[in-house]
Formats: sequence, C-alpha cells, structure tokens
Amino acid sequence: MKRWNSSLLIAAGLVCGVGGAYAQRGERDWDAERRRMVNEQLRGRDIRSARVLDAMLRVPRHLFVPEPQRRDAYSDGPLPIGHGQTISQPYIVALMTELLDPGPDHRVLELGTGSGYQAAVLSPLVKEVYTIEIVQPLGLAARERLVRLGYTNVQVKVGDGYYGWPEKAPFDAIIVTAWATHVPPPLIEQLKPGGRMVIPVGNVFYQQNLVVVHKGKTARDLRTESVMAVAFVPLTGARGSATR
Repeated sequence: MKRWNSSLLIAAGLVCGVGGAYAQRGERDWDAERRRMVNEQLRGRDIRSARVLDAMLRVPRHLFVPEPQRRDAYSDGPLPIGHGQTISQPYIVALMTELLDPGPDHRVLELGTGSGYQAAVLSPLVKEVYTIEIVQPLGLAARERLVRLGYTNVQVKVGDGYYGWPEKAPFDAIIVTAWATHVPPPLIEQLKPGGRMVIPVGNVFYQQNLVVVHKGKTARDLRTESVMAVAFVPLTGARGSATR
C-alpha cells in the first residue's frame, strides 16, 4: 500500500473525541471542528471510505477526551487520557478502521479500549464490538461513557487482551490499538477464516510497523501486509508487551 509509506505518524503517542448545537454564545462549535477534522485531516489525506468518514463525522471525539485536553480534541495528534495512555490521532483511528474493512454484519474485537473512542467509531459500522482494557479505571470509565452516549452494541471487558475474548469468538475482524512484539497466537485462533487483523508490531529498540494480517482457511494460512511506520504506546499484560 504505497500511499501510506511516506512518513512516520504518531499514533497512540509516547507521552504526550454527540456533538450538538454548540455554536451558542460562549461555547465551542464542536460540530464545525469535527467537520474540519474530517475534511482536512482525513478526506484531505487518503481516507476514502465513505462509511468510515461518516462514522468519524458522527462520533463526538471531544466527549472521549479529558476536560483539560478537550480544547485540542480535534487537533491532528494524540492526547493523554491518564494512566500513561492516549487517545490516538484522528487520522490513525480512521486509517486503522478503513484497513479493517468492517462490514455491517461483522463482530469485531478491539484490544486497548482506552477512552472508548475507537470502539465508538466502529459501533455504527458493525453488528457488535467487543473491547478489552487492562487498566481498570480506564475500562470502567469507557464502559460508563459508551453506555451514556448510546453505543448499545459495544461490550467492554476489563482484563488482559493478549488472550482475546474466547467466550465471544470467533470474530470477523480484530483491531489492536497498542504495539506488540508479535501477533498474539490466541488472536489468530479467534479470528474467523477470511478475517483480518490490524495491529502495530515492533520492538522498543526498532521501528514499529502497522500490519494487516489476512487469515486464510486455518491459523497457519496467514498473509501479512506492512502498511507504514507508526509509534504506539506498548501493550502490557501477563506476556510482557501484551495489552494496554
């Protein structure tokens, strides 16, 4: 995929978000800021999926960002959400979603719920979203936020995502929003034949690459596609770099 090989984008950050009528006196016009984000950062680059662009336009990113960072919710970069974690750059969220190629009848697994923003973007695109967060305060807060905002087809689990969610498997697609040193075998097993996984793979000493894993008829029948260099926070869990 030549169009994504030109630059290193900061995805989930190393340190360092339902819009309404916010154009009233004294309030930000969040809808206008979201439209500008979609037109300039996404459509203005190489995001082509009309479904993905529509989802990014509908989800109120500012409601997934902590209050101190809310003014920068639609800026072109990641933002801290606490506990050493971040909400990814809007372009990276859109790119990974487009690479996942979600269908209306798909059941999708996400590793690394964070604030819940990626799950919210996937929600209108698929049948069901299952998302796992290892940091308990983030997972509980994301669950409450997603319920409050009406994302009824998203289920949040607090736990180590390295092992996936076998009770809910198999999945049509899997998305991992933090970098791993390798593709976790349990995730390959839980991916349906013909399914795909989008995951950053790398090493703390080497470059991370955003990889699309295509699964054939069996877990041994895999094809990987390196898309571009990225920089994500690491997965953490029982297996070291496992899930954030």
